[in-house]
Amino acid sequence: MTNATIQEIEGIDDYWGPAFRSVYEGEGGHEAFVQQLDERIKQHDKEIEKLCNFYYQGFIDSIRELLQVRSHAEELHAEISNVDANVKETTEGLCTRAEELIRARRAELNIAATIEKMELCLPLLTTYSKLKTQVEAKRYYPALKTLEQLEHVLLPRVGPYKWCAQISADIPRLRQSIQDASMADLRDFLENIRKLSPQVGAMALKQTQEMLGRSLANIVKSKKDMAVLGISNKESVGPQCPHELVDFSPLHRCLHIHSVLGAKNEFIQYYRAQRKQQARLVLIPSSGNLHDSIQSMKSYLNAVLGFFILEEHLLTTGAGLVSKDWLLDTWSMSVTKVASTLRTNTSLITDPTLMLSIKHQIMLFINALKCYGLPTDPLPLLLQEMAEHYTEVLMQRWVVVFRDILDNASFLPIEVENQEQYDGVMDTFPYEGEELESQPFPRKFPFSSIVPAVYVQVKEFIYAWLKYSAGLGLGGGSRAAAARHSASLLLSRSFTGCLSALFRRPLPLMQLVQIIVDTKYLEDATSYLYEFISNITGSEVVTTQAAGSMFQAARDDAEQQICEKLEKKVDEFLDLENYDWLLVEPTGQASAFVTDMLSYLSGVLTSLEHLPERARVAAVRAATNRIAIRLRNLLLDPAVRQVSSGALYQLDLDVIQCEQFAAGEPVPGLREGELLEQFASLRQLLDLITGWDWSSYLHDVGIEGGKYALVTPRDAATLLEKLKEAEQKSSVFSVLKKNERDRRKLLDTVLKQLKQLQNQDG
Repeated sequence: MTNATIQEIEGIDDYWGPAFRSVYEGEGGHEAFVQQLDERIKQHDKEIEKLCNFYYQGFIDSIRELLQVRSHAEELHAEISNVDANVKETTEGLCTRAEELIRARRAELNIAATIEKMELCLPLLTTYSKLKTQVEAKRYYPALKTLEQLEHVLLPRVGPYKWCAQISADIPRLRQSIQDASMADLRDFLENIRKLSPQVGAMALKQTQEMLGRSLANIVKSKKDMAVLGISNKESVGPQCPHELVDFSPLHRCLHIHSVLGAKNEFIQYYRAQRKQQARLVLIPSSGNLHDSIQSMKSYLNAVLGFFILEEHLLTTGAGLVSKDWLLDTWSMSVTKVASTLRTNTSLITDPTLMLSIKHQIMLFINALKCYGLPTDPLPLLLQEMAEHYTEVLMQRWVVVFRDILDNASFLPIEVENQEQYDGVMDTFPYEGEELESQPFPRKFPFSSIVPAVYVQVKEFIYAWLKYSAGLGLGGGSRAAAARHSASLLLSRSFTGCLSALFRRPLPLMQLVQIIVDTKYLEDATSYLYEFISNITGSEVVTTQAAGSMFQAARDDAEQQICEKLEKKVDEFLDLENYDWLLVEPTGQASAFVTDMLSYLSGVLTSLEHLPERARVAAVRAATNRIAIRLRNLLLDPAVRQVSSGALYQLDLDVIQCEQFAAGEPVPGLREGELLEQFASLRQLLDLITGWDWSSYLHDVGIEGGKYALVTPRDAATLLEKLKEAEQKSSVFSVLKKNERDRRKLLDTVLKQLKQLQNQDG
């Protein structure tokens, strides 16, 4: 075991651990191993000794050779030392040069690297400087493009230097400043476009007016004038289209800037909101009252039109900045407000000339809207409403004219002294009077100067009205119908109103008669006015006559005044004469004042022969009715307490005279016995008292159709009491005869029965 271990140790050069472990782990192996190891050492010593003895002579020879070599080595060492010194000296200079070369090469590499980095940084710095310059010059869109190049191309190429970080941190601030500056430019643009909108609208309206007035002759003349002056279309100076007055480049730049910034939609929404707000401001008249002058109306319409012309231009060139739906929606809101504003202001205008000018401006406004494809509703309807107001304004203007005519009129038939004057009247008024042609001068027309004056003024009114209707797109028939309607309104309302105002003043009877005659001739002349309207408008002639009730209200007023004047005259006749109610014997004939009154009425009714039958009938009815009522009231007046038989018979004679007048039918058109019916109640009362027919009266009381059906118990009792009082006064100092006493008893009995009937009726 020990021998094997030693052999193992000798055979292994580097790893003896297992062998030693086996030695130490064996029982008693340690001492044996040491012993064997000593023996093995001794054995190897003997072998070494044998080997040394064997090689001893060679060793001696080697020592000798080594000694010989020693001298050569010393020489070689000296030579090597010299060489080494020389080499060392040489290498020291070489190393110095090498270090210098290394330093130079390192500097060269650093310079090259620096140049390379500078070449990368110079475009960045140049671009950054360019960016600063563009921002300062307010060239924001190129600056934004430069900023994009700087951020996405140049900065990534350059290393993470501190100044690069500063530039990177400065980029958002520059972008925001560009955006803020572009928004400031947008606000300036919006302010500028608002100021230029009226000029744009004015130019558009001017071009529209030129287009509407353009004809082939005008175009040829214009071309010839330009050829004579040597001017071509290309040489025309100034903007040719309204939108060219505005520089849209700031708006487009802002749009491009926000497109690059990724905020295009927000920009569009902001622009639309601002423009809609401006639209609301434009729709509010700046001058406050548009009805003050035509210039205020022009400025308002120019501003509105200019606003939407610019928006319509952006619809085609704004790259989505304005959409069709948004434009139509904004216009729909605006046109309603425009119509409302115009309606409110035009309703306050009282000058027809201003109305015509405003109508012309609105027509140009509508045509300009059509040229730019914008809806015009409800503006045509507004023009129709303005036509009604224009008619009212004209009628108010002509009311003043009519009042002047009536105030200065003499209300006498026109009388001409010669043919020239006659022709002058016939030229102004279409009178068909063949019988007047054959009469010698002076000739007298049946109408007064009011008729031709009013006729001429109505024609002037028609001219003025047709000025407004021109250009509204109405056909000749429609224009003619509207003109006829307006002329009829002028006569039936305005002129009739002036006549009614005239009737509020007390007028002489003959003036009232002449007014009724004049209105009849004016009514008859309306057919000539209609023919005149048809000739002007080129429409078909209307053959229908105007209704005869055009001046009926005025005639009614005049007839009423005639009736009132006749009644007043009757009152004057009856008030001037006082009856002697205690007259003993009647005169045997009608009272003088009654005869005079009836003569006056006959004369007046004769002078009314030119009036319509209806007017004369009304006049005689009013007069006779007034006579009957006044005579009856005089008889039954409570102030008259006594009535003698003589006075009663005298009144009976007066009533008979009036009945004869009524029975003679003083005017045609009366129903037979119509005027007598007005005296019927008075006649029955007088017949009852004078005939003393009390038995028939008391028998027929309350029976319809009786002989004295119109006499009431109250009236009969009143008159009986007055007779009784008169008889008692006359018989105070005389003795009554038997028949008088019987009559007195009968009177008392009848009076008692009448009072009983009166109480029953009550």
